[in-house]
Amino acid sequence: MEVKEIKTANADNPVISQMGMMGHEQVLFCQDEETGLRAIIAVHNTVLGPALGGTRMWPYATEMEALTDVLRLSRGMTYKSAVAGLNLGGGKAVIIGDSRKDKSEALFRRFGKFVNSLGGKYITAEDVGISPREMSWVNMETNHVAGLPGRSGDPSPVTAYGVYMGIKAAAKEAFGNDSLNGKRVSVQGVGHVGEYLVGYLAKEGAKIFITDIHEETLVRVANKYGATVVGTDEIYDLEVDVYAPCALGATVNDETLLRLKTPIIAGAANNQLKDEKKHGEAVLAKGMIYAPDYAINSGGIINCYTEVKNLNNEWAMQNAENIYNTILSIIKESKATNTPTYLVANRMAEQRIAAVGKLKRFM
Repeated sequence: MEVKEIKTANADNPVISQMGMMGHEQVLFCQDEETGLRAIIAVHNTVLGPALGGTRMWPYATEMEALTDVLRLSRGMTYKSAVAGLNLGGGKAVIIGDSRKDKSEALFRRFGKFVNSLGGKYITAEDVGISPREMSWVNMETNHVAGLPGRSGDPSPVTAYGVYMGIKAAAKEAFGNDSLNGKRVSVQGVGHVGEYLVGYLAKEGAKIFITDIHEETLVRVANKYGATVVGTDEIYDLEVDVYAPCALGATVNDETLLRLKTPIIAGAANNQLKDEKKHGEAVLAKGMIYAPDYAINSGGIINCYTEVKNLNNEWAMQNAENIYNTILSIIKESKATNTPTYLVANRMAEQRIAAVGKLKRFM
């Protein structure tokens, strides 16, 4: 594989051309009038194994916005599994809808039929807006599901632990030691993963600032962990030691880079760089440490892998802890070669995929 610049899908970039530019194998558009289902499943790469990636439910403004998101997310899953050393490919699904009012058993069972139609090429799991309950509904129609209740379950605790370890690795490089006691950390988004991350940070004695679009969640998390609540826009102007984006992507962009006052960007969100090349280089030029999102947040896919391969939670937590070493090696290589961290991580993933792909041709 070679590094390809991510293009945004639009009228000048038809779907198949967009797939080619980003290296996708297959995109399945799903529609069912009776249940109201509108979904897209994207399979990016299956060289290392079946494409595993969660399903996200979000009220996208347009279908093109949903397509752009699922293409970027599925590509990230390929790289995430490769860097984590897992025998999995990358895929993702998005359901267009409001997760707080549009869910139904019928909708998710219909989605499960679409997943099943891919014959195991894509394994789904939960993501933003989805819980293990909905995955149980999907499982009624297909066995190609991970993150089910009673099995590996909610991947959020493992994801958050890996992000926490990645933050400590970045702190080690930035400050000379990895202690977060007394460090100022801003956490943008305190949903499932964000809240668990706040818990880890609070336990170590960090001073935590949080924001979220859901007021009731924000108040509950603030009271539980003693965090300081700030506005959704104010988060970008704080002077902190770590900015941890844990909501949706593209929060590192032209505007925010003029405002962020932090030596470290390290969080759980996917696709944090709005433009991978442009903003990855800008972060490097500003002297900030950026922990590549798919490398630091791979705890979720590690957790799901335990279910696919019948491993245990102890194995998952040990591998999530190793994210510390992965992030540290990426940062050190970036500094040694003056290369943006995203590009260092991309090359690590691509080299493994290419090596395994070559091996398979001789098997």
